[in-house]
Amino acid sequence: MGVQPHILLVTFPAQGHINPALQFAKRLVAIGAHVTFATSIGAARRMSRTGTYPKGLSFASFDDGSEHGFRPSDDIDHYFTELRRVGSKSLAELIAASSQKERPFTCVVYSNLIPWVAKVARELHLPSTLLWNQSPALLDIFYYYFNGYGDTIKENFDDPSFSLKLPGLPPLGSRDLPSFFNPRNAHTFAIPVNREHIEVLDEETNPKVLVNTFDALEREALNSIGKFKLVGVGPLIPSAFLDGKDPTDTSFGGDLFQGSKDYIEWLNSKPESSVIYISFGSVSVLSKPQKEQMARALLDTSRPFLWVIRTDGGEEKEEDVLSCREELEKQGKIVPWCSQVEVLSHPSIGCFVTHCGWNSTFESLASGVPVVAFPQWTDQLTNAKMVEDVWKTGVRVNANQEGIVEGEEIDKCLALVMGGGERGKELRKNAKKWKDLARESSKEGGSSYKNLKAFVDEMGGVAPSLEV
Repeated sequence: MGVQPHILLVTFPAQGHINPALQFAKRLVAIGAHVTFATSIGAARRMSRTGTYPKGLSFASFDDGSEHGFRPSDDIDHYFTELRRVGSKSLAELIAASSQKERPFTCVVYSNLIPWVAKVARELHLPSTLLWNQSPALLDIFYYYFNGYGDTIKENFDDPSFSLKLPGLPPLGSRDLPSFFNPRNAHTFAIPVNREHIEVLDEETNPKVLVNTFDALEREALNSIGKFKLVGVGPLIPSAFLDGKDPTDTSFGGDLFQGSKDYIEWLNSKPESSVIYISFGSVSVLSKPQKEQMARALLDTSRPFLWVIRTDGGEEKEEDVLSCREELEKQGKIVPWCSQVEVLSHPSIGCFVTHCGWNSTFESLASGVPVVAFPQWTDQLTNAKMVEDVWKTGVRVNANQEGIVEGEEIDKCLALVMGGGERGKELRKNAKKWKDLARESSKEGGSSYKNLKAFVDEMGGVAPSLEV
């Protein structure tokens, strides 16, 4: 390595992006880079700083035109417009200021949803690299959507018999494709921002994309797009739950809400593999009718459960309170927040009912926990497909015509995953296999470790010409 690289790591200001990016920053520092982690001013203010951070990791922030960073209740299209407009100027100023210091930035790494960061870097003659914090399969799908398959997908999206075969991916039906392709999709920001990601990469010579996955899990998806080099650098989860190098590294540090951890003591009192864990991430929200169906299914199992029902920092609204809450709390535990990787790593957990966001999906794989896949939107539909049909670590629920997954269906899936039948045994066996391979990839000499080291070495040989 020539000189120690100083990497500016810029992430979209939402918990699902901040958490893996912080772990990525820690890995870079451990290998020999200096990293400045940057997110929006509002999100940075709300981040937990209770964790310990290694020497060589510093923090900065940029203005996104919002006081608090992105929240699910925001007007998302307006937020993205302001994020680009205000963020581009603020980030350029941050980079310019670094050029006057002893240790200027040598390159920029940026997360999903902010492709404009690459353009800011390019204008200032800094190399940039995309850190794709979703499955490589999703990037493949977007690439092919914008390169020859878009019309086919749009014309056939409502056909339940439609099946699409893309290089490196299993056959995909409409229910397996990102919800943004649905003609009735209301989130107009998604298609343009992902198109811009592809266009930015197309403009580069031999573009490299760092992906939160590992080679053994998604080798074909990583090699699907010949003109892009996709490189697995995951799992990006705390060391204590992966390679064990740093047993004190037990939290992401990016959790924008934290609360009591009395649920750990509760889990300690439960038998091995007996508890059902239910969480739908930091954005997805279940409707009241769907929550009632979930509650009835949990009661029917008679099994202990830990259920995260977010209140977004406030009290649960009266109209959202479950009709059988008192009965539920006699059987299981309901919390507004938990440290998910810590929970998934607990020996009492036997099953994870998840919305299949990439972080949750990947954490279940790295922890060896089989799942009941309960996808809602975005990439979750594709992830659920991979869980059930490719990695074979879970089963996917089926909704009725009103879009509600009935309690009987949930109960059936839970019985299959938690039960002692052949299917349940197979799911647990596969879950353990992927857990072992995930840990192997992160150890010194493993595929993700070597890929990260090669990236740091490459950046150490870059001598940027910063012009402001």
